[in-house]
Amino acid sequence: MKITLKAFTSVLAIASLILFTGCGGGSEPTPSVEDQQLAKLSATWTISDVTLDAVSKKTDYSAFTLTISGTAGATSFGYSTSGRPSTSPWKGSGTWAFGTSAESQITRDKGTADELPLTYSLSADGKTLQVSFTFSGTGYTARTSNVKGAWVFTFTKP
Repeated sequence: MKITLKAFTSVLAIASLILFTGCGGGSEPTPSVEDQQLAKLSATWTISDVTLDAVSKKTDYSAFTLTISGTAGATSFGYSTSGRPSTSPWKGSGTWAFGTSAESQITRDKGTADELPLTYSLSADGKTLQVSFTFSGTGYTARTSNVKGAWVFTFTKP
């Protein structure tokens, strides 16, 4: 009887060990696509190139930066700019939201008179951001003839 009780206790101990070893503390839920993209985009981006209708405007934007910020789980986020020339399709700051495809579309200043759809792409290493849009508004502290057209901004982050 003692041998059977010892064997039973040993088997029970091993079974318990196996059972509880498979029960991890649980994993974090996978972040949404929007939260994953927000994490990649949230940074201060420095201009590396800019074109208007395929003509370089890099000299005019040499000091331009774009800061993107936000809180995971939110639906609206913030942006601010610095170093804009007087002729710019960018406001000093505003809000943005993801478009239909969070991996490639942003709507700048959604729900306002300044609403503008933007298309973006990130490099595989996450250090280069390209933003393109067609601007047809009056511009911000600028002359209209100098800001209308197809813009492509390429940014980098450290």
